[in-house]
Amino acid sequence: MSWFTPPKNSQKWAFALTALAAAAAATAHAQTSASKQRPQRVEDPNAVTTIRAEDIGGRPERILNLDRDVEVVRDQTRVTADKACYKQVEAELEAQGNVRIWRYGDYYTADELQLNMETGKGFMLHPTYRMEVNNAQGKARRIDFLNEDEALVIDGTYSTCQGPNPDWYLRSSTLNLDSGRDVGTAGGTVLYFKDVPFLGTPGMSFSLSGARRSGWLPPIPGFGSKGAAEVVVPYYFNIAPNRDLTVYPKIIPRRGLQMGAVGRYMGETEAGEYEGRTHIEYLPHDKEAGKDRWMLHSTHTQAIAPDWTYGWNVRAASDDEYPNDFSKTVANSAERQLLRELRTDYRREYWSLTARVQKYQVLQDPEAKNNKDLTVSRPYDRLPAINLHAARYDVGGFDWQLDSELTRFWHPTEQRGTRVVAVPQLSYPIIGASYFVTPKVMLNASAYQLEAFKDPARGDLASRSLRRAVPTVSIDSGLEFERSASLFGRAVTQTLEPRLFYVYTPYREQKGFPNFDTAEATFNLSQIFSESRFIGSDRVGDANQVTAGVVSRFLEASGAERLRLSFGQRFYFNEQRIQLTDDAKPRYDTRSDTLLAAAGRISETWGFDSAVQYNPGERRVISTNHTLQWQPGQKKVLNLGYRFLRDSFKNADISGQWPLSQRWYGVARVSYSLKDKTVLESLVGLEYNGDCWVFRMGAQRFVTSANKASTPIFFQLELNGLSKFGVGNPLEVMKNSIAGYQRLNEGYGR
Repeated sequence: MSWFTPPKNSQKWAFALTALAAAAAATAHAQTSASKQRPQRVEDPNAVTTIRAEDIGGRPERILNLDRDVEVVRDQTRVTADKACYKQVEAELEAQGNVRIWRYGDYYTADELQLNMETGKGFMLHPTYRMEVNNAQGKARRIDFLNEDEALVIDGTYSTCQGPNPDWYLRSSTLNLDSGRDVGTAGGTVLYFKDVPFLGTPGMSFSLSGARRSGWLPPIPGFGSKGAAEVVVPYYFNIAPNRDLTVYPKIIPRRGLQMGAVGRYMGETEAGEYEGRTHIEYLPHDKEAGKDRWMLHSTHTQAIAPDWTYGWNVRAASDDEYPNDFSKTVANSAERQLLRELRTDYRREYWSLTARVQKYQVLQDPEAKNNKDLTVSRPYDRLPAINLHAARYDVGGFDWQLDSELTRFWHPTEQRGTRVVAVPQLSYPIIGASYFVTPKVMLNASAYQLEAFKDPARGDLASRSLRRAVPTVSIDSGLEFERSASLFGRAVTQTLEPRLFYVYTPYREQKGFPNFDTAEATFNLSQIFSESRFIGSDRVGDANQVTAGVVSRFLEASGAERLRLSFGQRFYFNEQRIQLTDDAKPRYDTRSDTLLAAAGRISETWGFDSAVQYNPGERRVISTNHTLQWQPGQKKVLNLGYRFLRDSFKNADISGQWPLSQRWYGVARVSYSLKDKTVLESLVGLEYNGDCWVFRMGAQRFVTSANKASTPIFFQLELNGLSKFGVGNPLEVMKNSIAGYQRLNEGYGR
């Protein structure tokens, strides 16, 4: 039989007969499929209640007694049981025996149930539950349904592991699961791992979906860069969806109590978007150093108007040895020039204006006291620098561009002055279906106003003015051919793209001009097709040269590039008289080194990138850079690398992630100096995938100064959907050290 009971504001009800077994099976299948996509947790106040059972008795207008294969459905709530009693006026259901309930995708079982079908309030005895939002499950002595969203689990368990015997679970005296607020709150809680008590707490809270929320994070014991033991106890403030703050007291027994904070924010105003991040650390009276220690890093960008932004990037530290004593990564330990910049940018359709102020704090390597070669040079401060860029394309077939700057350079011990530079250029691109020719003319005009300076080598120098204007003419040209070909048995389109680039810049005497910010550009395939061999505006190199290059690409039908081969070389018709320093000798080369490069993915599992700089006159390799990656499947990657620069370094690098068994994975990296026969950086680690948890352990070694290295160890137990416990941050170390590394439990956390 089947009963349809109306909503309380209706005066009608209906009776019908139904095929019990078939209808129950079809309804169960339909609702199980629908539960995969979580419905809105809003009850329809006008929904009817459908009742089915093999035996229905009682008073239809008051009480219905239901027996055998009972099913009661109202909107998004469905209950099945052996027998039940439904009070129609109160809309209250009492059920016993093999009780099953589906509510908004969540699933419960119990011995007994009492539930108001309209308000969602009620309780279950000796229940089990499974939540749809994160597949969490558990059991309890009792569950009280406080409303449609909130359930109170009494003397129960909670775990995101599947199966009747989860690897980890929380056992709590009271556990409030609020799906509406996405919060789980537990009191008197013990965390069990492999049925062994792991952590006890009088109370805790967590996100049911793994989203961010305020609260204490697990303590993080570890070791500093010099092996000193330490414990970090972070507290996370989830201020808003777009703002958060992490405060972390760090206990370092050998040094004292360090306080740290990381704040992040982002948002939008009527003018546009903004975002920023600030990281602060402070250690009052370091017991080893005998002084206060601190560090600051703050960044911010914000739109003032639709076309106008401003921002800052500020880095500072209390002393030279701060990176050695407190850095946990290779990048931070090697950072010695700390930039402090305030800037603003204004952009329009055809031009942009940038103004900035830059100062630097230089942290000298402690070993530099005994070795001048290790001394870190101090860059010039820019107080201020104003840059204007303007350009338009295809104006009667012409492209024009103007780059100009006004900068005041300041240095505590070097020549100071102001530099004005303007570089206008005009080109006329001629482009066809398979060719292009682009003639260009440009002028580098600059003026200096140098301040009086006492030079140890030349004595007192009076203030003076310098001016220079150097024209440049260039012609860039290229062709493109295509043909059908095959690559490793696969049909592709091969291109052949030869290119010639001619540059002429006359010689202009530049002795006495200062060098504020100029260096020789790195010699590579991009740089040889540029007009200048310098980066910066203090030197305008003389040139009468042509660059020849060719690129061949192998393209699939989809347009994806499978392989790229490149070649380039520069030929000089005159000597290069302009050098960085006045006493440097001119270069009389007739041709440059040869550049060769190849890169691509030769199959679905193999990829490589290779570059070689070869000196044909001396018949020797100047530099090489080779990387090879093999990635045959998920969580399987092997990287091989080799870098060489003559008279500088020769390094080999190997890294990878690989399954050792069905659940164990190994990760490792070694960066080795073949020249110095020493390990520059190394990492070794193990990971275990327990489905609902991951364990990571290992150690890393990296150089912190010329003669010192750090060897932090780490281990971490991550319980999916709950938290991470352990020493250090091995997940971050593995991601940064191994190209192609994949997280074992993707989809959990960040």
